[in-house]
Amino acid sequence: MLLSETKEREYRFKLALRMGLPIFALIIALIPNTLITTYETLDATFYIELILLIAFSIYFIFYIIYSGFDVRITDEVSKTFTREYLYKYLKKEIKKNSDYTLMLISIDNLNDINNLYGLKNGDKVILKVVSWVSEYLEDKDIRNFPIGHIKGGDFIIGFKGTKGNYSTILELLYLKSDEFKVDDIEVKISGSITDTVFSNQLDFLIENLFEIQKKTRNIKNSFKEEDINPNELELFVVNAIHQKNFLVMAQDVFENKKPMIKECIVKLKTPENKIIHQKSYMKVINRLRLMSEYDFMILEKNITQSAFSSEQILAQTISPTSLRNQNFLSKAKELISANPKAKNKIMFILAETEYYSHIDRYNLILKSLRDMGVLIAIDRLGSIHTSFLYLRDLKIDVVKFDSLYSKDIQRKDHKSIINGFTIMAHNKGVKTWVKMLENEESIKIAEELNIDYLQGNFLAPLEKNYES
Repeated sequence: MLLSETKEREYRFKLALRMGLPIFALIIALIPNTLITTYETLDATFYIELILLIAFSIYFIFYIIYSGFDVRITDEVSKTFTREYLYKYLKKEIKKNSDYTLMLISIDNLNDINNLYGLKNGDKVILKVVSWVSEYLEDKDIRNFPIGHIKGGDFIIGFKGTKGNYSTILELLYLKSDEFKVDDIEVKISGSITDTVFSNQLDFLIENLFEIQKKTRNIKNSFKEEDINPNELELFVVNAIHQKNFLVMAQDVFENKKPMIKECIVKLKTPENKIIHQKSYMKVINRLRLMSEYDFMILEKNITQSAFSSEQILAQTISPTSLRNQNFLSKAKELISANPKAKNKIMFILAETEYYSHIDRYNLILKSLRDMGVLIAIDRLGSIHTSFLYLRDLKIDVVKFDSLYSKDIQRKDHKSIINGFTIMAHNKGVKTWVKMLENEESIKIAEELNIDYLQGNFLAPLEKNYES
């Protein structure tokens, strides 16, 4: 048991004793008086009733104390509903109202505020933002709405009716927040909105709010949502992985004008053979923890395909967490060892937003794969800081530039950045890869910058490679 749990139990017990003292004192005072004045007329039932009274008094006091601790309605910092209570409340509201809307309000820079100004000022900002949002909504004649603290600087508000009734209000709130400050502390606020047209399951609605926010954070007046029903999407994804029902598209990547790599893009299929795109199914795979199963499914097919393909390398995006999963790693090595024709014909493309601190262990994993003939590429260099750190710290074969730079490679500043990264990669013995080259001029610039691998629709279109 954690120390915090032990201390909480001690606190509850002491509080129960303090609350029970007046009752016990009254009982103790009445017993001697009753015994003295009516001793001769007392029968056995009195003593039984007395014992029951004391027992039930103790039980009732402890029950009230422990129940009071278990049910927390409001969050201490924001004074809004706790996440647990809000979820319970919203589920009842959604069940009662066929049309119901959820709105997400986020303090995007809360972590920066906590680091720069301290946790007390961070708490103050949370309280002020909640108060400001509540006052704004009340000014719009919206009252008695549930608002709850989900995590960090994220709050969810519930409204009766469809989102069409509230979208404009959110957009105006978002615009007004540009000038919002708390004691000269700049506060960045973003939001999103969805309703039960998307789903009547609360978990799916909340997940959709964060997906919409992620897509629209830099587009202030646009709040879109997914068209696929999340219940159906989840079933389709699980079925596609278990039935290994998918399609692999591939695009040639050239070195010295010769196709050397095929980058694989995977699309899952429904039982009716309709396509599910990656942007839709990846969030489901992550939520259901099917990533290792999905990665192994693609690896299995690529290794089989490599035996029948030319000398081109099949490059697949793979989750770093899969590689660090001992069960997946063992199965992958066993599969690669059993297929010697796949040696030097499989490439893993890795990318993650958080730096993995056990870098020596990570290097050992990658070394064991490279020794078996698997090439390792790091994706999105120049966009996420971990790619740069991995280029510095990991033993890899290829680094892939983020398309942000390559699609505007003609820009002078982009050329300078790519040139700097290329020199650094080549000095470490790592080859470079650039994609989204869409015209002859961009290809010429990439060649002048000594980039090893070139990719784009101008060189070769995306084509069907194989399907399961």
